[in-house]
Order: sequence, then C-alpha cells, then structure tokens
Amino acid sequence: MAYFIDLFSPETYEVFRNSNQDISGFRLRQEHAAGKVKRGDKLVCYMTKLSRWIGVLEVQSEYFKDDSPLFYPKDDPFVIRFRVKPLAWLTKEKCIPIREDKIWKSLSFTRSYDKETRFWTGKFRSSLNQLEDEDGRFLERLILEQSQAGKIYEIDEEEFEKLTTHKVHRLDKVISVTVPKDSEPENEVGKKPAQTEVRESVKVQAMLAGIGAKMGMKIWIPRNDRNAVSQEWNDDSKPILDSLPLNYDETTIKTIEQIDILWMRGRAIVRAFEVEHTTSIYSGILRMADLLALQPNMNIKLHIVAPIERRDKVFQELRRPVFSLLDEAPLSERCTYISYDSVSELSKQKHLVHLSDSVLDEYAEEAE
Repeated sequence: MAYFIDLFSPETYEVFRNSNQDISGFRLRQEHAAGKVKRGDKLVCYMTKLSRWIGVLEVQSEYFKDDSPLFYPKDDPFVIRFRVKPLAWLTKEKCIPIREDKIWKSLSFTRSYDKETRFWTGKFRSSLNQLEDEDGRFLERLILEQSQAGKIYEIDEEEFEKLTTHKVHRLDKVISVTVPKDSEPENEVGKKPAQTEVRESVKVQAMLAGIGAKMGMKIWIPRNDRNAVSQEWNDDSKPILDSLPLNYDETTIKTIEQIDILWMRGRAIVRAFEVEHTTSIYSGILRMADLLALQPNMNIKLHIVAPIERRDKVFQELRRPVFSLLDEAPLSERCTYISYDSVSELSKQKHLVHLSDSVLDEYAEEAE
C-alpha cells in the first residue's frame, strides 16, 4: 500500500463534499501518475489556498478515463478517475492547518523549512505526488482521529468564500474566474524594478535557455535581453536563433519576439516562458493572453515563471475574467506556473540531454 496526495481547491472541496464521494478525478495530464496508483492505496487530501489537510480516501479501482460530467455540467476537466471510499472527510472547521506545530515538525517535507516561506510547497505541485510511507501513516492517523473528536480551527466564512472561484456562464460552457483584490502595493508607473530582481530574472532566463539547449532545442531570446542572458549562460555552444522561422502575420510575430524564452524544434514553438520579476505579475501574462487572442488555435505549452512567494498572485491573475473568457479556452487552462526554485532544481539534473521537454510537466502547476 502507498500514499498519494490528492489536491482540492476550496471550490472542488465543496463540490466533492456535496457529491456521493465515491469518485475522485484528476486532469488528463496526470494519467501517467495515475498509473502508479493501485487498489488499496490511500489518497491523503489537502486543500490549497487554505493549506489544510481535509480527508483520506481509499482507492477502490484502477484508474479509468471518463469525460462524462461528474462535478461540472460541461467540460469537466477531471477525466482521469478512481473509485474511492472515504475513510475520513473533515468539515471545514475541522480541517487541519499544515502549519500546526505537531504536523509541521513531523512531516519530512516541511520540518526543515520556516513556516513563513513557500519553499516547502514542492510536494504540492500537483496531485498524485507520492508521500513517504511514514508521512502517509502519520497523516492518516491524524485525520482519522480528527474526524472522531477533533479540534476546531475557526474559519472566516467570508474569507473562505473569497478563496473560491466564481462562475461565468457562456453559451458553450461555464468558466471559472477570480476577481483579485488589490491587496499588495504595485510598482509606481514608470518605476523600474529593483536591479537585484532584474538580475535574478536574467539568471532564470539563462537557466531556461540552458535546459532547453541540452534537450536539443533551438532557443529564442528577445534581442534586448540577448547580451545579458548570454553572459549568464555558461556554455560555449549557445543555439540562439537570430530570427524566428514562423509563418504568422506581423502583429503575431512582434508579440512572439517579445516572449522571454522560446524553445524551438524546427519551425515549431515547443514551449514559451515569461519570467516575471515585477510585483504586479502583469506583463508576461498579458503577453501570453495577447498571443492566444491573436492565434487562438496555437497549441504550445505556455509557462509563467516567478518566485515562489508570488505563486498565489500568478494564479489569481491567470483567473481574471479578461483572461478566462478567451475564445478557445481560459488562459488558466493553457498557461501554467513554474517557480524559480523548480527551474534551478531542473537545471541541476545530470541527464537533461536524455530527457524530453515533458519533464517540465512535473514542475508546472495549474491554477486550480
């Protein structure tokens, strides 16, 4: 028997709570991970945004594909499914905060980190990450005890409501959006970000370029960034493109040319990265949205790369209504987040030359 993390947003927590609780669903990109889960394994459930442990589900079947509506009337994204049996499912006020001392100091992936940082969140990049057996047994025992006679952790219902997404009904489907609050100060108009932040973003651009090059990609870097990134990129052979071999209209080409890093294979863009170092997190997301507005049928992987402390801000902005109501699909379904730390971790892998670009999907996080 093994333990795996099952991530829920506040919204999907409520949806599952009000369902028959006999099916747990995952996105299509998690099919490979789902293949490792067997009957009798346990899914330890965690609510993002609220950062609380919420339940334990026992797996009752091998995974199966089913695109029939389960939790949503149209376009339910959770098509990789398991039959499950709830061993415990906690009410909101009983869900256990991960920052409780007895939990934080017991789990192998939190105890060495400060509670106020976000560096411990790597385990929560996506559902179906496997837990160490010791961690899994500890969490299962704790959640089962909490379900019987546990402590109450007060929740501000108004604040909880703000964590859930809102629904916009279109003719073809229902779209989830968020309406962010202006809760943090933005840069003054025209004010340049701190030089240390710019320097850090250039280093991340260089790491992304190096990773792609080792995987056999050609690399596009905007002309204004090329010298600075090249100086940080410690490699004698840099496969940097002088021009983009793309057959789009001039407006689209000019938009694509400004994207921070492109991985190219032949005449095709494989992946596009915007490295965000400003507090507002706007410029890269806007550029990705512009690209999809110009070319809605473009099928490439888009990534926003930002410091881990800005992760939630990225997700918040990706779900703005203006980005969620694009013609073909919401930006949040086509653009994922990767932390600076994940890029650094990936760049240190010794066998990048033997890996495909799909390894990035293990580091990328979706706006749930």
